[in-house]
Amino acid sequence: MFKNLKSDLPASLVVFFVALPLCLGIALASGAPLFSGVIAGIIGGIVVGIGSGSSLGVSGPAAGLAVVVLTAISDLGSYELFLVAVVLAGIMQIVLGLLKAGVIGYFFPSSVIKGMLSAIGIIIFLKQIPLAMGFDDQSESVFSFFETTGQDTFLSLAHMTDFVSVGVIVITAISLILLLVWDNVLAKKNKFFKLVPGPLVAVIAGISYQLIFSGSSTPFEITGSNLVNVPVPDNITDFIGQFTFPDFSQLGNSKIYIVAITIAIVASLETLLSVEATDKLDPEKRVTPTNRELIAQGIGNTFSGLVGGLPITQVIVRSSANVMTGGKTKLSTILHGFLLLFSVLLIPHFLNLIPLGVLAAVLLIIGYKLANPKQFFQMYKLGKSQFVPFVVTVVAIVATDLLVGIMLGLAVGIITILINSYKNSHFLHMEDVSNGVTKMKMVFAEEVTFLNKGAIQRELNTLPANTFLEIDVTKTRSLDLDVLEILEDFAVTARSKNINIKFISERGIFENPVSYREIFGVEVFKAAH
Repeated sequence: MFKNLKSDLPASLVVFFVALPLCLGIALASGAPLFSGVIAGIIGGIVVGIGSGSSLGVSGPAAGLAVVVLTAISDLGSYELFLVAVVLAGIMQIVLGLLKAGVIGYFFPSSVIKGMLSAIGIIIFLKQIPLAMGFDDQSESVFSFFETTGQDTFLSLAHMTDFVSVGVIVITAISLILLLVWDNVLAKKNKFFKLVPGPLVAVIAGISYQLIFSGSSTPFEITGSNLVNVPVPDNITDFIGQFTFPDFSQLGNSKIYIVAITIAIVASLETLLSVEATDKLDPEKRVTPTNRELIAQGIGNTFSGLVGGLPITQVIVRSSANVMTGGKTKLSTILHGFLLLFSVLLIPHFLNLIPLGVLAAVLLIIGYKLANPKQFFQMYKLGKSQFVPFVVTVVAIVATDLLVGIMLGLAVGIITILINSYKNSHFLHMEDVSNGVTKMKMVFAEEVTFLNKGAIQRELNTLPANTFLEIDVTKTRSLDLDVLEILEDFAVTARSKNINIKFISERGIFENPVSYREIFGVEVFKAAH
């Protein structure tokens, strides 16, 4: 692992600079203590980094879980109870890994996953606008369309102008301009700008702004309520005292288990999707063992919950930064975790000079990237089977919550599959019309189930009298008993309409059969093969 130190050390520095503002920003967006984001980043780097089989994946707090975290803290009533859910979610992930559930991500349609990410982006974007204006009342910023005040998201945005801070607006605007110019202009002109991450530059600009205007008593001054507030330890004992510990006294609370299951599912899914994306970015095309990854993430979340950290997933933003800056092994991930640890131990004073407007700007960019309008056009071009579940997931998550939205999107995706299956069970076409006899051929698909009964029966019932029908099942590997019964019922109708049937199967060719089950000698056609 240390053979590539020359590549991994610079990569770890860049990942650290990307991760620090993200850890703080995601904690802010989640309505959790800011220090909890740093804890999750440290554990994601060190604990998960050591246990993971991923060479380039980087774990930490994820924007995709911000919706779950903020809603869960509000529902459970305290952060200490939420930590219990994080611990339980970690244990569930370990069990999933041991049960070889690493393929779970493949059972969710990509349209639903893309819809989930876009919806999260929209919510994050909308919820950061008040912070970008200087509105610092976190009780209003609930990640739900209907907020605790009785207002919805848009009414809340309309009232944010009552809490405008000129200083916050200015530094937010400066940060946004820096981030956009740095990534879209400067990074394309010189390698230096690619090595130094834009979020770090925005953080440095924010600290400089605060040092200039602090105590100036001008409209440009940013007050303490709009600044990062990480506790500053005087010694190692004080540092340990910053950690929050779970309250296990309410283990019987059913809400905790609902939150735990939600975190385990969403975190596992996001991790597995990130693993797949990171493996594709890896120049050496190494394959991450997904079951081991679930176990490592579960251990990380268990540790994080026990010491007050946010839930952890593997995250594509930091992972891709690791790949693009030349990381070779997981040493870069581990080193970035230690760098986060040293920063909160040695330079917490500088962290507290960071305006929240800077973090809001970083999250606005993240939200926009997650909900990029191009994604909507791309999904539309893919057709209704992709676009409809995508849009339903987006609207449902924004209007309700994450779990309901995903389930609705998944339900629509399943219905879409069933409709396509209904349509594609067979192929019926006319081959010849002569001497008053219509020759038709019906070819069955490889899989024909009870869902296809209606389509097949409708086709058979519309056949005109004096038809010669050829039914070909030579390519069919599975044919439900329900469909065989449809064919047997039609055999009676066929005689009354002078319809002659030729049934072609691997067992032979049969003229006007009466009992299709007797042809195979079994109840289910699949057993005949």
